[in-house]
Amino acid sequence: MRVAMHQPHYLPWLGLIDKADQSDLFVVLDHVQYERRGWQNRNYVATKSGPVLLSVPVLQRNRGERIIDKKIDNSHPWQEKHRRTLEEHCYSGAPFWPEFRGGILSVYDREWESLADLAMATMRTALDGFGIDTPVVRASELGEFPGQKSELLAQLAAKTGATTMLSGDGARDYVDSAVFDRYGVGVEWQRFHHPAYTQHNRAGEEFLPRMAALDLLVNAGPADALRILRSTRTRDTGG
Repeated sequence: MRVAMHQPHYLPWLGLIDKADQSDLFVVLDHVQYERRGWQNRNYVATKSGPVLLSVPVLQRNRGERIIDKKIDNSHPWQEKHRRTLEEHCYSGAPFWPEFRGGILSVYDREWESLADLAMATMRTALDGFGIDTPVVRASELGEFPGQKSELLAQLAAKTGATTMLSGDGARDYVDSAVFDRYGVGVEWQRFHHPAYTQHNRAGEEFLPRMAALDLLVNAGPADALRILRSTRTRDTGG
């Protein structure tokens, strides 16, 4: 069984969706430390004039806060801003916006307290849109794990019964395959290559990569979006 893991991301990008698609089980690392200026609470969306960063304001308590404990600062009217940006400035003219509009914007119909819960909801919306049915579990639901970095990931993989962990290339600096060997878990590398596709509001302009995954969904539709996502896929098992 192949497991993949990733921190919860608000409006996740295609690399996270691709990792989930290639896995038999996807573990959301909600129990690790929150990264300031990371991607747990923000991502880019595409407008005619370029990328726009949508950020969810969060309360700052201490540097050691875990993602699962991170609270949203609802004193800012971020929900209406995000809703209007998506609909009025980004995707109202996209071919498949009418099909996905309800699911995407429904996220903003309630007031969220937990950043992890919000991020999970946006990830679920994206996975459902692509038709990806990989089971998803939160690491906090699997128990307590004393390890750090490779040890922690290997412990989680072993707990799920995985024989292989699929890891993104960004983790090459700290994923130690020897540690995984001790737990009987192999390591494969995702080697994600971002696909290019038609962005409805970028005619004659340079393609904008690394947007939120919903950008591909509303531009290409569910069937073609998944095909495009898989079209550049490669993976290796090297260390």
